Amino acid sequence: MTTSDYLIVFMKILGSLALLIYGMKVMSEALQKMAGSQLRHILGAMTTNRFTGMLTGTFITCAVQSSSATTVMTVSFVNAGLLTLAQAISVIMGANIGTTLTAWIMSLGFNVDLTLVVFPAFFLGIILIYSKRRRYVGDFLFGIAFLFFALVLLSSAGKALDLEHNPAAIEFFKSFDTSSHLTIIIFLLIGTLITCIVQSSAAIMAITILLCSTGVLPIYLGIALVMGENIGTTATVNLAALGANTQARRAAFAHLLFNVFGVVWVLCLFYPFVDMVCRMVGYDPESTTLSAAQKATILPIVLAMFHTCFNVCNTAVLIWFIPQMERVVCWIIKPKTNKEDDEFRLRFIQAGIMKTPELSVLEASKEIHAYAEFTQHMFGMVRDLLTIKEDDAFEQLFDRIDKYEDRSDDMEVEIAKYLDQVSDAHLSDDTKEKVRQMLREISEIESIGDSCLHIARTIGRRRAAKDEFTEAQFDNINQMFELVDDALTQMGAVLVKHKNEVNVDRSFTMENQINNYRSQLRTQNITDVNDHKYTYTIGTMYMDIIQECERLGDFIINVVQARMCMK
Repeated sequence: MTTSDYLIVFMKILGSLALLIYGMKVMSEALQKMAGSQLRHILGAMTTNRFTGMLTGTFITCAVQSSSATTVMTVSFVNAGLLTLAQAISVIMGANIGTTLTAWIMSLGFNVDLTLVVFPAFFLGIILIYSKRRRYVGDFLFGIAFLFFALVLLSSAGKALDLEHNPAAIEFFKSFDTSSHLTIIIFLLIGTLITCIVQSSAAIMAITILLCSTGVLPIYLGIALVMGENIGTTATVNLAALGANTQARRAAFAHLLFNVFGVVWVLCLFYPFVDMVCRMVGYDPESTTLSAAQKATILPIVLAMFHTCFNVCNTAVLIWFIPQMERVVCWIIKPKTNKEDDEFRLRFIQAGIMKTPELSVLEASKEIHAYAEFTQHMFGMVRDLLTIKEDDAFEQLFDRIDKYEDRSDDMEVEIAKYLDQVSDAHLSDDTKEKVRQMLREISEIESIGDSCLHIARTIGRRRAAKDEFTEAQFDNINQMFELVDDALTQMGAVLVKHKNEVNVDRSFTMENQINNYRSQLRTQNITDVNDHKYTYTIGTMYMDIIQECERLGDFIINVVQARMCMK
C-alpha cells in the first residue's frame, strides 16, 4: 500500500470511530427517553439492599447501553439525596457488569456482516422519526444502525490495512515482551489515558478488537488495553461530580476505586486469569496454527468474555465490602468545613455534563423546592426583624436579609439558565410543559424574596421614624405573618410531593384567608386612623406590610398553580 492509501484507510478508521461514538450516543439517549421516568422510579425503588442495587445498575445499563449514563444518573441521585452512598456503590457495581453487553454487541459486529440489516434500519428509522409518535424508536434504530455500520466500516478498514501481512506492524508489536508485567502495565496505562481523552470506552474497545482480530496485537496486550479502558471510563462520572456535593463526589470516587481495585488483583493473577478466560472460549494464546479468519472470529469473543469475567468477578468480591469501601471514600474525600459556602450554592444542579431531560427536570424540581425553602427561611428572618430592639442586631439581620435577596436573584438566574439548557434538548411535549411551568415557579418564588425585602425595608423605615406600632397592630402583623408562613409551608409540600398526594384546596383556602384578613385590616385601619388611635404615617407603614403580605400570598398560590399544571 502507498502512503496515500494508508492515509485514506486511517481517515476511514477515524470517521468510523466518530460514527460509532455518535451511534452509541443516539441509541443511549433514545433508550433513556423511551424509558422516561421509569428509570428514575426503578433506580429509587429497587436499591433496598446491595444485591438489588447491583441488579438494578446492571438492568439499567443494559437497557440504556451506557455505563456513563447510569453512573452519572446515580451520582446525581446521591447529590439530590435520593440514594445513599452505599446504595450508589452497589448500583455502580451493577453498571460495570451491564456495560459488558456493549463488548458482546461489538464482537457480533465484527463477526457477522450486518450490512443487509443496517440500511433497512436507517430507512425504517427515518420513517418513525417523522411519524413523531414513534420518534424515540426511530432514534434508537438510527443509533444502532450507525453503531453496526461503523463496526462494518472498521472491519473493512482493518482488512484493507492488511496488518497481518505488514512486517513493520508485526515487528512493532512483537518487540513488546508479553510475558512481562511491565509491558502489561504500560498498555494498561495507554488504554486508561486514551479512554480519558476520547471519553468513550466503546471506541477504544472497537480499536482493540480491530487490532486483535487482525492478529498483530497479542491477546495479552489487548486485554491490558481493556483493563485500562475500565479505569479511563470513570473519568466521565468524576468530571460530572466536580460541582456536586460531598456525597456525590464520594460516589464518583467509589466508581474509580472499584475499577482500580479490580485491575490490581487481576494484575496479580494476570496470566492464569487470562488463560482461564481463553480456555472458556476454546482459544489457546500460544497456538500458531489458527488462520487469520479464525483469529478474526474468536479474538473479539475472548475480549468480550474477559470484559465480562473481569467485572463479574470484581463485583462478586467487592459487593461484600461495600461498607468498607464507603469508609475509605469518606476518609479520602472530606466534607467541606465552610457551612456558609454550602448554604449559598445550588445543591442539586451541577453545571457541565448534562444528563437526560427526565433526570435534568428532576434535579431542577429538587432545586426549586430548595429555593422555596430558602425564601421561607428569609421570611422567617423578616419576622424576627420586627421584634429586634438593639440597633446593631437590627442592622446585622437587615444586611443578611438584603444579601439573601441578592442570592435569591442569583438562584433564579442559575436555575433558569439550567432549564434553558434542558429545553435545548429534544423534549417530549410533557417535559416541555414541565420546563415552562418551572420557569413560572422560579419567577414567582423570586417575587416572594422581593416581597420579603420590601417588608424588611418598611420595618426599617418605621424604626428610622422612631415610631412604634400599637399593640393591636403588632398582634395583627404577627397573625398575618403566621398565615403567610403556613402558606409557604404548604407550598413547600406541594413542590416536594406528587400532586395526587397533596390537598391543593388547602392552599386556596389559605390564600382566601390572607385576602379576607387583609380586607378586614384595611377597613379597620381607616377607622382607627379617623379615631386618632395612631398617626396616618404609622398606619400607612402598617398597611404597607399587610398589603405586601397579601401580595406574597398571591405569589405563593401562583407557584402552587404552576406545579399543579404539570402532568
